[in-house]
Parts: sequence; structure tokens; C-alpha cells
Amino acid sequence: MSGSGDDTGTEPSDETLVAAVARGEERALELLIRRHGGWAARFAERLTGNAAMADEVVQNGFLKIWQKAGTWEGRSRFSTWFYRVLHNLAIDQLRAQRNDHDELDESLHDERAGPQRLAERDQRDARVRAALATLPERQRLALVLSHYEGCSQAEAAAILGIGEGALESLLSRARATLRNALSDERGDIT
Repeated sequence: MSGSGDDTGTEPSDETLVAAVARGEERALELLIRRHGGWAARFAERLTGNAAMADEVVQNGFLKIWQKAGTWEGRSRFSTWFYRVLHNLAIDQLRAQRNDHDELDESLHDERAGPQRLAERDQRDARVRAALATLPERQRLALVLSHYEGCSQAEAAAILGIGEGALESLLSRARATLRNALSDERGDIT
């Protein structure tokens, strides 16, 4: 990408990169992947509960960027738009594999933890993932964006395409449902 600021030590903005991707510049897509791939993978895994499914969601998300970069109108930040793309792809994946619910309950393992602590954490994590999976899609997304992704209330509302009051309502209902499902683990979700 000539003229994108690589020689000056400054990184091009997301907007500049998306415009370059729309022109077919592969290097611009590589920079977007490097810049946004980490959070995108974490977000997709939190939505799907499965690392392999999350990888597929993220790959398809960047493929969509490659294919649809010219349609991005820039009315919101790139990351807000990409959150929405990833959300839609994750929901599509979950719907396609709804009968394969066991895949959503895989546990992550930390080899440094002791056996007792590892077992306790895995049980808690499995219960939280199972409880999250039972939430309606919009409540789950609101909770993931606000609590796991650290989005501001305004950004989470924009990603969901709703007002901040509606976001608060979704979060309140999601928290209440999780509290009921995890009544003996209240401290883990508040």
C-alpha cells in the first residue's frame, strides 16, 4: 500500500484500510486482521462457546470484509460494524449446529492450575457457558459485549441497533436469568 503511512511509522486508520481493501489491496486486509483478529476471536468464542467454531466465524468475517468492504458506509466505527458481522455469522453457525449442543460445552484448560482448582473452574465455566447459551440471542449478545468485550453502553447499543435504554433492559433481564440459573455462584456474574 503505497502512501499509507508505513514509512512514517504511523499506522493507517481502519477507514483507510477498508477503502484499500475495497480496491483489492491484500496488504490492507492483512493489517486489519493483525489489528482486529485477537478481539474478534475472543468475541466469537464467547458467543459460540467453541474455539473451532469461533475460528470459522472469524475467518468468514474477514472474508466478508474482503468481499463487502465497498459496501461499508462509514456511519459507525469499523469495529462496531465488524462486531455486527461477527455476531450475525456466529448466530448463523449456532443455528446450523443447534443439534450439536455438546460442542458448545467444551472446557478450556489451564495446565498451571492445580487439579482441585482446575476442576472447580471447569465446572463453573461450564455452568456459565451453559447458562449463557440458554439466553435469548440479543440478551446474550448484550451481556457479551458489555461484560466480556468491555464495550461502552453506547457502542454495545449501536452494535445491537438499539437505544441505550433498551440495552439496559436486555442486560437486566440477562443478569436476572443468569442469577437464577447460577444461584449458588452469584459472585461470578455480577
